[in-house]
Amino acid sequence: MGKSGILLPEKIVLPFLEKGLKRVQVEAKFEGNTISFHGAIQRRGDGYFMMFGKKNQKTLGIFPNDYFTIQFFEDRTKYGVFMSEELDAVLMSDVAASQIFEGLTDGKKRGIIYMISRYKGAQTRIDKSLLLCENLKKGIRDNRHLLKT
Repeated sequence: MGKSGILLPEKIVLPFLEKGLKRVQVEAKFEGNTISFHGAIQRRGDGYFMMFGKKNQKTLGIFPNDYFTIQFFEDRTKYGVFMSEELDAVLMSDVAASQIFEGLTDGKKRGIIYMISRYKGAQTRIDKSLLLCENLKKGIRDNRHLLKT
């Protein structure tokens, strides 16, 4: 599939697709290392694949052409990705921003959640979440400007 995607066997993905589930929770294992993440089952031509970026490859310790195990689970999260406690709390405290956030496309919501979750410190996630809410209420929708003052 290439350096950032993996081919998925049809017999593995069909049970999920038949349930209408394109997003799944994934657990990948290789030589004692395990990672968990959310992914999208995508169709390309007559096959299925999933993005598996360099960060996941490095964390798992694999290189192209390595064989590793991957297991799918039904994604039971509201947005198809885990939302940080900080972003969730800030959105719950700001009804106007929360309504705007809920009106965005699912992909846009996931992008915002990823933007906030990349910060390691809890206080930074809170500060960025507050800034995000203010910018949403100002009408800013471009990801490049959502976390800028």
